Amino acid sequence: MEQSISVQNITKNYGSFRAVDQLTFDVYRGEIFAMLGPNGAGKSTTIRMILDILRPDSGKILVLGQHIDDEVKNRIGYLPEERGLYRDVKVIDMMTYLGTLKGMSRQAAHKRSMALLEQLELAENANSKVKELSKGMQQKVQFAVTILHDPELIIVDEPFSGLDPVNTQLIKAMLLNLKDQGVSVVMSTHQMYQVEEMADRLLMINRGKQALYGAVDEVRRKYALHAIVVEGQGEWQTLPGVDYIKKENNSRNGQILYLKPDATPDAVLAAIAQSPNHHITRFEMAIPSLNDIFIQVAGERFEDVEAEYAQKEKTNV
Repeated sequence: MEQSISVQNITKNYGSFRAVDQLTFDVYRGEIFAMLGPNGAGKSTTIRMILDILRPDSGKILVLGQHIDDEVKNRIGYLPEERGLYRDVKVIDMMTYLGTLKGMSRQAAHKRSMALLEQLELAENANSKVKELSKGMQQKVQFAVTILHDPELIIVDEPFSGLDPVNTQLIKAMLLNLKDQGVSVVMSTHQMYQVEEMADRLLMINRGKQALYGAVDEVRRKYALHAIVVEGQGEWQTLPGVDYIKKENNSRNGQILYLKPDATPDAVLAAIAQSPNHHITRFEMAIPSLNDIFIQVAGERFEDVEAEYAQKEKTNV
C-alpha cells in the first residue's frame, strides 16, 4: 500500500521532558488513521513534527513520499486544535483568500467555498463576519477551510470539539466520503468511541511512546475477553462453563458471561440450544472497548494520565 506518511524513530525533547519517544508508524492512502491518547501524551507534538512546524531531535519523516516542503504543504489540509480565523472578515471573502494562498484561482476558490458552505448548511452565512457566527458554525467554517483546496492528506486535531451531535455526524460523513475518494485522514483525538466508529487503523500513544499500533478490529480482537455477551431469558449462571456474570455497560438487557478457563463459546452456545429454560436474542464474543484495552496495556486510565499532565502544567505556570 502507498504511504502518505512514514515516521521512523522520531524523538522530541523539551528540556528534560521527552514529549515523543522513538515513535514509528505509517499512514496509508485512502484510510482514516487515528492517533489516540490522553491529553499531553504527545499527539499534537507528533503532528507538528509531521507538518514541519517542529523538527524532531532525531528520526525521519516523509510526507507524500518526500521530505516536506512548501509544495507538499499545499497538498495537505490541517485543522489544528487551536482554532483561528479572521474574525472581522466576511466568511466567503476569508475562504476565497485562503484558497488563493493554496494555489487556487480566485474564481475557483470562491466557487469551491460556496459549495462547501452549502454542504455544511452555512450558505446563508456566507456574507456574515466570522465573529457573528456561533462557535459551532466557526468550527464548520474552519473545517471547510481545511478541505477547500482538495488536499491529498488531511490532518485534523480533535475535529469534533465544540460541535453538537447533528454537526458531528455531518463532519463524520464528510470525512468518510473523503476517505472513499482516496484521501488520507489522520485524526488526533482522545475520544475512544470516535476511533471505534470511524478509524481503519490506530496508533495509541501514552507518555510519548507507542502503546498500541495496528488495525482497529485486529487490536480489539487481540484483547478479546474470555467471555460472551448474551441477551434473552434464562439463568445464565447455571450454564456449564460460566464462571461469573456482569451486566454489559450501555445495554438494558446485555449480560457478559465470563467463562472458565477450559470452557469455549461453542460449548456454551450448544448448552443454550439444548436447554428448554434458556432463549437468546443475541450471542457474540465480548470485545472490550479501546478504553478497556488502554487500561490493560498501559496499566493506567486515560483520566489519571490527563489529570497528571494538567497538574504538571499548573505547576509549571
